[in-house]
Amino acid sequence: MERTVITIARGYGSGGRTLGMKLAEKLGVPFYDRDLLRMASEESGINEELFGRNDEKLQKNPLFRIARKHYKGEVLPPRDADFVSDDNLFNYQAKVIRDLADTESCVIIGRCADFILEDYDHVIKLYFYAPETDCIKRVLDMYGGTEAEAVKKIHHHDKYRAEYYKYYTGRDWNDARNYDFCLNTASMSYDKLIDIVMGYINTK
Repeated sequence: MERTVITIARGYGSGGRTLGMKLAEKLGVPFYDRDLLRMASEESGINEELFGRNDEKLQKNPLFRIARKHYKGEVLPPRDADFVSDDNLFNYQAKVIRDLADTESCVIIGRCADFILEDYDHVIKLYFYAPETDCIKRVLDMYGGTEAEAVKKIHHHDKYRAEYYKYYTGRDWNDARNYDFCLNTASMSYDKLIDIVMGYINTK
């Protein structure tokens, strides 16, 4: 396989993370999720805990956010007053993502990777989603609890992801036009879903 980077955006409970792991295993390439936080911490020298606090969610008050539609990826040096700002943390993660895309094939989960790599020719951008009933079932199977708790968790995570994506890209996170291939994961096994995704990848 020629160098290929696959980015995955996913609704909470859609099974997107598991699909990403299985897809990476099938392709024999690295899988990156929270590893990106550690790598960005090592790259910048900023404590990994700060990256964790901002992982796919905004700390700013929603009333005062302005979408950064002109993200260019510059990172600030340690001497800058905004070195540990939310935006600079994002920029360091973006730098790591672009460095990976420059050097290897891999699967990258979330963190606006589809937007960060939009000018790369060897990137395939996937989006996984499912009806809420299916997401609830997956969340209950994984974490237990009540249905009401699962619904709250789904809404909570999807809200954070949508706001984060909107702020850094100026786009709607669940807009199919942002991606090359969107797949409803409802009522299918992971093996069947991987077969469908592989069929698409093999056409590229």
